[in-house]
Amino acid sequence: MCGRFVSTTTPTDLAQLLRASSWPTTETLAPSWNVAPTDGILAAMERVDHDTGELTRQVRVLRWGLVPSWSKDPKSGARMINARVETAHEKPAFRKAFKERRCVIPADGYYEWKPVPATVSGKAFKQPYYLHRPDGEQLLMAGLYEFWRDPTVPDDDPAAWLATCTILTTEATDTAGRIHDRMPVTLHPDALDTWLDPDTTDPGPLRDLLHAPAAELTVHPVATTVSNVRSDGPQLLAEVEDPLPGTAGGHFS
Repeated sequence: MCGRFVSTTTPTDLAQLLRASSWPTTETLAPSWNVAPTDGILAAMERVDHDTGELTRQVRVLRWGLVPSWSKDPKSGARMINARVETAHEKPAFRKAFKERRCVIPADGYYEWKPVPATVSGKAFKQPYYLHRPDGEQLLMAGLYEFWRDPTVPDDDPAAWLATCTILTTEATDTAGRIHDRMPVTLHPDALDTWLDPDTTDPGPLRDLLHAPAAELTVHPVATTVSNVRSDGPQLLAEVEDPLPGTAGGHFS
């Protein structure tokens, strides 16, 4: 799964990277080294511009945790931060978004946790690891987004609509299974046009884009401080001694 990630790139830089024509200017997000579920995050999508009527690629702020349009309330979003790529195209909560509302969620990297038994440490705990591209480039995570209408809010209130998203996950390609059995689906830049095109609705070609990771990853252990959602800052990425020798170190794809 993907339950925390790092996002420190500005909307302007992301728009340039993803060839988007618009990005947030009044709604800004501070860099975060510990993005958590229900946080606001930056995502790229293609939607019709209200002023010109043209299809444009946009960077927007979405809330992490998808709320289906038919939900009675937004509480379900906290449980829908990930969608399994094997079944997202057919699950009621995700299938309409898979067909019509796909996005890309850029990240510097993401965290996963691995249990450390008491026999190793004296007290059982979960050791966090940071996974990222060794070249420092962004991970372009495949996502889905939805709009939920709050029936208790008037139509002319900006809070009437809640825009949310989820990150697609797949089987981890780390053949030793040394960190976690799932990982976010990442897209190659060449796949962005097809993935984001709302006119592409056939699940077959779309799923063909989601089989292999787009880049090699590297991993290292970090302090358990990151386990607290209130913790933030670049110090969270500092490498620490690995309590499970052989788990980290090196690259995998």
